[in-house]
Amino acid sequence: MIIPGTYGVALLHKSKGVFKGLNIFASDNELSPDGDFSDKDQEILTYITLIGCSLSLFTLIIAVLLFIINSKMRADPSMKVHINLAVALILLNLHFLPSQAVAALPSTGPCLYMAVGLHYSLLATFMWIALEGFHLYRLLVKVFNIYVRWYMLKLSLVGWGVPVVIVSLVTIIDRGSYGHVPMDSSSNTTTICYITNDTVKMVTVLGVFCLIFLFNFMMFGVVIKRVVTFHFTKEHGQSVHERTKRDVCTLLGLSVLLGITWGLVFFSFGHLTTPGLYLFCILNSLQGFFVFLWFVMSLKKTRNSFTNTSSETQSTNS
Repeated sequence: MIIPGTYGVALLHKSKGVFKGLNIFASDNELSPDGDFSDKDQEILTYITLIGCSLSLFTLIIAVLLFIINSKMRADPSMKVHINLAVALILLNLHFLPSQAVAALPSTGPCLYMAVGLHYSLLATFMWIALEGFHLYRLLVKVFNIYVRWYMLKLSLVGWGVPVVIVSLVTIIDRGSYGHVPMDSSSNTTTICYITNDTVKMVTVLGVFCLIFLFNFMMFGVVIKRVVTFHFTKEHGQSVHERTKRDVCTLLGLSVLLGITWGLVFFSFGHLTTPGLYLFCILNSLQGFFVFLWFVMSLKKTRNSFTNTSSETQSTNS
């Protein structure tokens, strides 16, 4: 059994030839791996997931600390959106990594909390991924800098409030929708704490993510169009190689922030090959690490901009 992907909480059942995967999105929709998928692949993917999740958690915490100590980053609305996504991913990892250990406890209370927390943090991650797309829309499409009063407060109400409403409704209507979910189809001995109701999972997870993914995919298309247009615009002091490198890094970074890597779930069309499983596992378990790299690049860009501004000021004064 493995859990390929940080946020996938995908359940790989070890029944012969059957991969009931990505149960975070679907109920019992079977995604069959190719015939080369073996128990060794399951073990490798398990280690990749655990290492990727742990690395993401560690680096995301560093990103939050960098944000706290850097006043220029705290003043940037884009960085505020990024840091909220980072916090959501931290919560997701904190509820995901110990889920199997909590499920093994004799008391059902901790498992209920872990399942609710995992559902909430997953929805919060989806919401902030969507808000990344919305913020990008305002930057690219809304050319004029229109002031929005309490902009971050409104975004926070959506990003953190909508998941609260959804999880609260599920809990009030049917508390039994959360509990122990078996990871192995041959037995119920190995479980994690997650959503047990397939309808709840389809509506509140798959439905929500489909809408967000479609919106962000369109935003990513807009970005690609803008990047291609600007790529052929001559910039003083920049070679074609430098512009290409910058553009590629920008697109890769935005693909992570917009959750485009999750698209492997949909582009698989019900069949995930072994290479596809490895790719999905690596990209999504390391999403937090990629967000951290984006923070580092943004911090470097901010410092360079400040240095250039200071140099110009000194030259003017001279």
